[in-house]
Amino acid sequence: MERREFLHMLAMASAAFGVSGCATDRRAAKQDIYDIKPFGQARLLHFTDCHAQLMPIYYREPNVNLGFGEVYGKPPHLVGDALLQFAGIPAGGLYAHAFSHLDFVEAARRYGKVGGFSYLRTLVNRLRLEAGPGNSLLLDGGDTWQGSGTANWTQGRDMVGACNLLGVDVMTGHWEFTYQDSILAANLEAFQGNFVAQNILLKEEALFEGVPAFDEDSGHAFQPYELREVGGRVIAIIGQAFPYTPIANPARFVPDWTFGIRSSELQELTQQIREKHAVDGVVLLSHNGLDVDIKLAGVVSGLDVILGGHTHDGVPQPVVVNNRSGKTLVTNAGSNGKFLAVLDLDFGDSGLRDYRYRLLPVFSNLLTADPEMETYINKVRQPWIERLEEPLAVADDLLYRRGNFNGTFDQVICDAQRAVGDAQIALSPGFRWGTTVLPGDTVTMERVLDQTCITYPETYVREMTGEQIKLILEDVCDNLFNPDPFYQQGGDMVRVGGMNYTCEPQASAGQRISNMTLDDGTLIDAGKKYKVAGWATVASIAPGPPIWEVVADYLKDRKTTRIDRLNTPVLKGVGTNPGLADYKALS
Repeated sequence: MERREFLHMLAMASAAFGVSGCATDRRAAKQDIYDIKPFGQARLLHFTDCHAQLMPIYYREPNVNLGFGEVYGKPPHLVGDALLQFAGIPAGGLYAHAFSHLDFVEAARRYGKVGGFSYLRTLVNRLRLEAGPGNSLLLDGGDTWQGSGTANWTQGRDMVGACNLLGVDVMTGHWEFTYQDSILAANLEAFQGNFVAQNILLKEEALFEGVPAFDEDSGHAFQPYELREVGGRVIAIIGQAFPYTPIANPARFVPDWTFGIRSSELQELTQQIREKHAVDGVVLLSHNGLDVDIKLAGVVSGLDVILGGHTHDGVPQPVVVNNRSGKTLVTNAGSNGKFLAVLDLDFGDSGLRDYRYRLLPVFSNLLTADPEMETYINKVRQPWIERLEEPLAVADDLLYRRGNFNGTFDQVICDAQRAVGDAQIALSPGFRWGTTVLPGDTVTMERVLDQTCITYPETYVREMTGEQIKLILEDVCDNLFNPDPFYQQGGDMVRVGGMNYTCEPQASAGQRISNMTLDDGTLIDAGKKYKVAGWATVASIAPGPPIWEVVADYLKDRKTTRIDRLNTPVLKGVGTNPGLADYKALS
């Protein structure tokens, strides 16, 4: 689809929403955003990074998603008004709410919650029915089995059942690998679709020890690709799991496998598929992150589409990347079940000829819950419903996580660690998953679990020198702002509590962090030791209780989420970066 067509479509859809939010507007909105005429022969439906959110939730998009160099001013590094202007989305309507943080509280109360598998199934079934039998595929980009209390307690099995009911055809993964390999194997055995990952190989010693592999000759631990006939056309779906899993997450969960981007192997595999199978199209189902996928599309030829995930970027239109053999469409479909991507493909005699793309926000107020999925979800939740609904505190402020540096829910976690652990400083990982709580709403145990539910949740309190703290900040900052996307791991900056610092994202590695101080203004001394609380240790198992217990105890004791100080850094050298909005701490 040409850019002018895309802008016209969005303008027409957004116009249905006026500012009144009346019933007439809502009926028009439903018709405009979900009535999509099929185009071409094949319809691909794609969701990613739902993080086990079976129920509708609130989710605030970031106001900080910085990009520099070649990605400056380009998706996904556009936020707020800059993103709306780029995509031609009028301010103040439903699309503006879906794709930005602007006026979030007011808009959330007006338009309601997003996601929920009951509503997602209704939409998926409708779009597949309209495409016709055999003309569609449902693809899952991973981070599906982790992120909620029920997923943690069932070890992902609740999501396997939900995805089977949803009708997922093919998936890849990331947080799926944070369960033990035996649990992963059992879940994949129960999964009725296909799991693909071309970039996971069996270690040589594991092969000698007889560890099972999909193909011992190639070393692939999992099926690298899947061939599917869709609309009378043959499409190859290649899997690209998160390449840095053993670094970003504990390697002990995946002791027998090696990961990586493996661009050369991907190029070779793509060529082999086209030569051997005479396919009409090749799709990479990726969990690299959008910046990585954009670079990958430039160095690997022969891919028609990259359906991406990991970085939770709700990008309303594909990025078109030129390479040696033509063009590759690169997308990312947001997170938490908030969006469903619809990609209609039109093939000619020589391959992909044209396409239509929509990233549809899944608004529970605009869809009907699927009864079968609703029954399943209620059954899954019932054994733990009392625990999930346990009230802990009232939210004084909007509680959110997503953003490069800090979020208010992250601050609550850090404040809880400091208070319970009697620590000077708190560190919390920059995860991009986690739901949003509106001011005045009750923070339940479920909402805390949404932020903290991992398989290595143990907490610690230990002494660290100022130098060690700086090294941690520098290391994570390089993961986020390294100029080469292949060295980025896709998370956000480690969150801090009890301390402040200055960050210069465009400085060289090891030189981005300066002016570290405690909350009282005291400079942090490189050689001095400080009492630091943290959690989610990757290299070892920490001795303390799970982080959700620490946060729950803190909230129950205080009855409120009051935040006295948001420890977000002073930013240096960012200028008027369009990946930054509503951020006051600038140097």
